[in-house]
Amino acid sequence: MEKLTQQEEDAMQAVWKTGEGSIKSFMAVMSPPLPPYTTLASTVKNLEKKGYLLSRLIGNAYLYAPAISEEAYKQKFMGSVVKDYFENSYKELVSFFVEKNKISADELKEIIGLIEGKK
Repeated sequence: MEKLTQQEEDAMQAVWKTGEGSIKSFMAVMSPPLPPYTTLASTVKNLEKKGYLLSRLIGNAYLYAPAISEEAYKQKFMGSVVKDYFENSYKELVSFFVEKNKISADELKEIIGLIEGKK
């Protein structure tokens, strides 16, 4: 599994939200600014070639569905981010967000509650 470009990730987010659909249905759930239809169609075709999407022809239109779950993609690439940028330490990752004021004390308490609930 290779890391996707931002444009490809945006397209995959739309596919994951939609489940299965056409280029038009993916555009309907994307946030502005929307890419041109032809750009999104090319991106979707590339994602299919890379093995991220499955397609089937219905009449004269293609429907696309994810070949990989959002969870599997997150797991693979978040692990890589932690390994490459945070010395393979999730503590360092959380510390980074604390230092950048991207996570609040209440959110940290919620995370601790999640961790303690799994024990």
